[in-house]
Amino acid sequence: MERIFAETLEDFGNYLRLERRLSENTVLSYVSDVAFFFEYVCSSGDERACGTPLVPRPEDCDRYTVSAYLASRLRDLSSRSQSRVLTSIKTLFYFLMEEGRCESNPCELIEPPKQERRLPVVLSVDEVERMISSVDLTSPLGHRNKAILELMYGCGLRVSEAVNIRVSDIFENDQFVRIIGKGNKQRLVPIGECALSAIHYYLPDRGRILASCRSAKDTDVLFLNRRGKPLTRVMVFNIVREAAAKAGITKDISPHTLRHSFATHLVENGADLRSVQQMLGHENIMTTEIYTHVETSKWQKSILSHHPREN
Repeated sequence: MERIFAETLEDFGNYLRLERRLSENTVLSYVSDVAFFFEYVCSSGDERACGTPLVPRPEDCDRYTVSAYLASRLRDLSSRSQSRVLTSIKTLFYFLMEEGRCESNPCELIEPPKQERRLPVVLSVDEVERMISSVDLTSPLGHRNKAILELMYGCGLRVSEAVNIRVSDIFENDQFVRIIGKGNKQRLVPIGECALSAIHYYLPDRGRILASCRSAKDTDVLFLNRRGKPLTRVMVFNIVREAAAKAGITKDISPHTLRHSFATHLVENGADLRSVQQMLGHENIMTTEIYTHVETSKWQKSILSHHPREN
């Protein structure tokens, strides 16, 4: 990649972190999308009929350059992924406009692909209970794994939020847990007895992990691996997948499925949508409304299965 593009990419990442205060996962996603775009610009050149040379600077990219990239490189991506890439590139040009390097955003006139609204995969209450019960509590990390599942389902956490929870974030007497969500925004989420009990059983194991690992630093992070270091997202993904397999669940699930299930079960049981929004840390209630559609879908199937004209 040309030096000016590499420097712009680094500056863009710093802008997202320091000025936009986006989460690290979002920053990495945006920077990765823009890096692929820059590689295309630097390697393939402009494909206009007149045969113009390579775009010399990021701010010289125009609507044609962006459209050509989307058309030639993203054909195999879903409309959702294409829309995300377009958002990343559009954000790049907003950054360049703020820096005074360009006067307009070439992405403004590009229509994002239409997206079908897909309902999330949701577990039933029985399936969640089977997953949690499937954890082998006689294994060295059994209580930790159960506590993770209980906390993620009981509080509707993102996996990034779960791995960053600290012991000091849990207010047992008040039955709240402090969550650091997207953009480092804090929220307080109620925590139930099941999750608190699972954490209580895990804490002695956590203490033994720290005592046995000489390299482990004194840390307040709640969930640790065998070496006394914070769990990674991949580790939590494996814990969830393993519990689902042991429970005989064949659905394609991830840690986020527990969050979807948490919200869906609350809505099904009559929870106020605004309260669910606050629990999940959604900025826009439209994001939370997907769970009303999940409930409607379940209700629709029930009605159709009992209708005399459908049997």
